Amino acid sequence: MKPSLNLLNSPTIDKVGIEDRIARITARSIKNEAKVQGLKLALNMIDLTTLEGADTENKVKQMCYKARHLHDEYPELPTVAAVCVYPNFVKTAVNELKESNVKVASVATAFPSGHSSLYIKLEDTKIAIDNGADEVDMVISRGMFHKGEYDYVFDEIAEIKAICGKVRLKVILETGELGNFDKVRKASDIAIYAGADFIKTSTGKIQPAATLPVTLVMLEAIKDYYYKSGKMIGMKPAGGISNSKLALHYLVMVRETLGNRWLTNEWFRFGASSLANDILMQLMKQKTGIYQSKDYFSKD
Repeated sequence: MKPSLNLLNSPTIDKVGIEDRIARITARSIKNEAKVQGLKLALNMIDLTTLEGADTENKVKQMCYKARHLHDEYPELPTVAAVCVYPNFVKTAVNELKESNVKVASVATAFPSGHSSLYIKLEDTKIAIDNGADEVDMVISRGMFHKGEYDYVFDEIAEIKAICGKVRLKVILETGELGNFDKVRKASDIAIYAGADFIKTSTGKIQPAATLPVTLVMLEAIKDYYYKSGKMIGMKPAGGISNSKLALHYLVMVRETLGNRWLTNEWFRFGASSLANDILMQLMKQKTGIYQSKDYFSKD
């Protein structure tokens, strides 16, 4: 049943409380075997992404190869969770990743701005699904959200989800454009109640992108919904997560907020392609005792 969105009881966020929790989380130190296991877990949660105007089939093929072969000298590494591409490259990615566990995700709905008609957004989504996408990453209409047109935002997400069916839908809030924690919480609640399978911070195209405090606000929305409904919703911080230490802080935060059930790539993802190389460097350091040069790792 659709909630009354203007009266949706999204709580006011305690900014000081959020920042205090983040300060305590980032003060943690994870070392030795626990660090190795955490890094492997984070690696398996990454969505390798290429969403540029200069994308080509060969670039997508290279990224798909990397998704399956992260480091030839470390064969016991997991794969990444997924690759994320524009709808016109989905078929290429599907062909390259067949017989693997790596999912194919596609952005849709006039990514990254979201400025288009609902008809175009639905067609964009259909193209991605018809080409074989396992997951769709949509953007909300931030302009309508700022006008207070919450029903419009809700209905748009719900219609996209209806098109997706069993294909998992990640709803991008573009938190850097929302303004404050209260609005992030409101947008999170709207997306969740409209049918999102995941909520996602950012497109990665504007700054600030993902941050620990914003992600914590979104995790709290997921937790509250789970307590009310018993339904798990996934979380994907995206953009600006480029080093292993930060990734481990995110995992600690997820565990302490939502619990161990969310610590799989079914329920938590990183939208951070550059993160993969930093994790690989850290894992090779743990294995060999020396850092390898960045030149040993492909950028895509």
